[in-house]
Amino acid sequence: MACAQTGSGKTGGFLFPILNMAFKEGPSPPPANPGLYRKAYPIALILAPTRELVSQIHEEARKFCYRAWTRPCCVYGGTDIGSQLRQIERGCDILSATPGRLVDLIERDRISLANIRYLVLDEADRMLDMGFEPQIRQIVEREDMPGVDDRTTLMFSATFPRDIQLLARDFLKEYIFLSVGRVGSTSENITQRVEFVEDSDKNSVLLDVLSSAPESEKGLTLVFVETKRSADALCRFLTQNRFPATAIHGDRSQREREQALASFRSGRTPIMVATAVAARGLDIPNVSHVINCDLPSDLDDYVHRIGRTGRAGNTGTATTFFNRGNRNLASGLIDLLKEAKQETPAFLAEIAQENSFGGYGRGGGRGRGGNRGGRGGNFGGRDFRKSNYSSHSSRGFGDSPYSGGGFSATNAASESWF
Repeated sequence: MACAQTGSGKTGGFLFPILNMAFKEGPSPPPANPGLYRKAYPIALILAPTRELVSQIHEEARKFCYRAWTRPCCVYGGTDIGSQLRQIERGCDILSATPGRLVDLIERDRISLANIRYLVLDEADRMLDMGFEPQIRQIVEREDMPGVDDRTTLMFSATFPRDIQLLARDFLKEYIFLSVGRVGSTSENITQRVEFVEDSDKNSVLLDVLSSAPESEKGLTLVFVETKRSADALCRFLTQNRFPATAIHGDRSQREREQALASFRSGRTPIMVATAVAARGLDIPNVSHVINCDLPSDLDDYVHRIGRTGRAGNTGTATTFFNRGNRNLASGLIDLLKEAKQETPAFLAEIAQENSFGGYGRGGGRGRGGNRGGRGGNFGGRDFRKSNYSSHSSRGFGDSPYSGGGFSATNAASESWF
């Protein structure tokens, strides 16, 4: 179970070692009696929550597998299954997939997990939190995948709240918790600004922010909202005001989503309005500004959103519109700003103080925020077993002697995982 800041290279962190071991060990022969159809027997399975992230992981794997015997493939919903079937029939060693489409192909008897040596859950906390757990349990526990003793299982994310760790350990055994950097916090490379904006004023203030952006923020701008309807409406509003914009959200077809991303990446539409579908994992060069027009209900999501800029050592800016409707996030947001050595607005401190007197918790919505344990500079990336070892060891998965802490677990992780 590995945590590292957004933009720190987690994709390479699991692809390089998997490919290294694959080149050492060579391909695995398919089992006898393969069945009616030509079936794929991948040796590595990488699960991710969104189609865009699966496609991105696949593209990185293609680069690393260039002129090697390993063949990367990807399968995800919302697109033609026939072309994906033809792709895996030509050979599939490294499979990147969303859980739903993978279950479909397994049930069609076109993919077998019998040869899986490496299972990776990227953005694992998001997948387990957003309802993929039944599908993941079916893939891991009720299909022909080797058991936990016969495969290497890796979970990666920038945040791993305690309750998600409790859930994730069902897929791991005596695992190592590895944290690198200021996990769950935001990068000091991102300049964070919080402005008090009422809901009715957000559109006009957004125009002001975009119009007055300095040269350092003239790259790509990613604007986050909470609902699909808001994304479409805001995109139309920006276009009408001569700001070239596109939108991406879950109600758009896969072709439309891919076209929106391509247009944004190329700079033809340098502003993209997005929901949470673009908040995690996507690595888009030249994103210089992230604007939270609507704050998410959970601070983990805030961390992931603004992590779309300031990646791989670059600098970026994040602007957040805040009002009293977001007051339950005030205290946690102040902690994040302080950890990243950012300026804390006076109004934010006042609202946080009102909450403390008015009985509001520090929570972050959806039941997760108040369950993180202390911050300690490791928000979202603390191994719950450090403080809860005795109360949970009876389940059989909490008796590992390892506990991640900064770089202290790095050597142990390298020796044990690979």
